[in-house]
Amino acid sequence: MSNDSEAFVAFDTSKLRHAVAIAEGSREGEVRYLGEIDNSDAAVRGLVKKIAGKYSKVVFCYEAGPTGYGLSRLITDLGHDCLVVAPSLIPIKAGDRVKTNRRDALNLVKLLRAGELTRVWVPDERHEAIRDLTRARQTAAADLVRKRQQILSLMLRLGRIYTGKRHWTRAHMKWLASQKIEHLEQRMVLEEMLLAVRQAQERIARLEEAIRAAVPGWSLAELVHALMALRGVDFISATGFLAEVGDLLRFQSARQLMGFLGMVPSEHSTGGEIIRGSITKAGNRRARRILVECAWSYRYPARVGPDKLGKVMSTPRTVQEVAWKAQCRLTTRYRALLRRGKGKNVTVTAIARELSGFVWAIAHAVAEPSKRQAA
Repeated sequence: MSNDSEAFVAFDTSKLRHAVAIAEGSREGEVRYLGEIDNSDAAVRGLVKKIAGKYSKVVFCYEAGPTGYGLSRLITDLGHDCLVVAPSLIPIKAGDRVKTNRRDALNLVKLLRAGELTRVWVPDERHEAIRDLTRARQTAAADLVRKRQQILSLMLRLGRIYTGKRHWTRAHMKWLASQKIEHLEQRMVLEEMLLAVRQAQERIARLEEAIRAAVPGWSLAELVHALMALRGVDFISATGFLAEVGDLLRFQSARQLMGFLGMVPSEHSTGGEIIRGSITKAGNRRARRILVECAWSYRYPARVGPDKLGKVMSTPRTVQEVAWKAQCRLTTRYRALLRRGKGKNVTVTAIARELSGFVWAIAHAVAEPSKRQAA
């Protein structure tokens, strides 16, 4: 081995140990399995130092997974490039039915050398902390939905049907509390369920307060407030979306962002036949779900309500123009798709895809003054 050569190293990571494989830079270079090391900073530092002493350039990689980004940050701090690879985009041989840590590491290092791997964006520690906070809030909201559904199911089994317009309003909660249930055991079940709902609501409120306190010191705080100019986007949804997607400026076009979110049509075309299907649903499902929820607000005609007006006026003029253009475009588009016979869910998904394009445009509008100052 020469000090002027290049090498590629792949980790098959796990909770306790990493399987390691190395490939020399040339296409005909040796590929070999180095064995396993402990999942600890000391073991990784020792391995990186040993390999770096034998090669002039070393590139590392591993699959994104539950072990997080700590390994990438450690190797980057040691002065080497480390790719965190998108697992869903790793090429797999159709007939390969054997999976071991050794084989995974060897296959990964060969693909790394061939340039066949797709890198994912690695957030910094602060961004990752915001992401964990917003995900905790999403989990709490889903938990609240489940607890409410349990109460509705209990009431249905007991034959108690609420005749009001909407569930979970103050009137509905008062109705639940006033129910006279014959059996003490069932009454206790209802009280415990109502307590769980109140606790879930308090949990959401605490997490939302923590998000509001954390965002002002975040690098994307300005963009959070800019996105709130869009109809249907509030503080929590804007923060959650940016926490999942990260730096929007890394996308060269709005179409790239749409593809990243899995909101472009799937396609299976051959010869002269073009066959397109439903959206791919690739990428980040949490960010995609947030956009779809926001897109439902474009069912109504374009307008800026009194509550939204202050948020819109606090943003730069270029952002206001994009937000109003989005309203005019998407509300018209919604009605046009319905007239063409599209279902509501399909229509809203299409609106969400176009909404992501306006989100991309606002991100670039916010970044433009900084670019001019840097120039």
